[in-house]
Amino acid sequence: MINITLNGDSHKIQKGQSLFDLLQDLKLDPGKVAVERNLEIVPKSTYQDIEIDDGDRLEIVHFIGGGKTI
Repeated sequence: MINITLNGDSHKIQKGQSLFDLLQDLKLDPGKVAVERNLEIVPKSTYQDIEIDDGDRLEIVHFIGGGKTI
């Protein structure tokens, strides 16, 4: 297990987990989120390639549709 900070809260996750795996565990659609890892935006195309490291600080923002209907 490793320790990370996710949206300001401490979490323990399995070592070797990719960012894509984490998003699946959180039941988030990778196509509908933006991820910042250690103050850098992570390109969606690299989510499966990014292994989360002990001490990483992640911020995940989920996009929600809405707006005015005409």
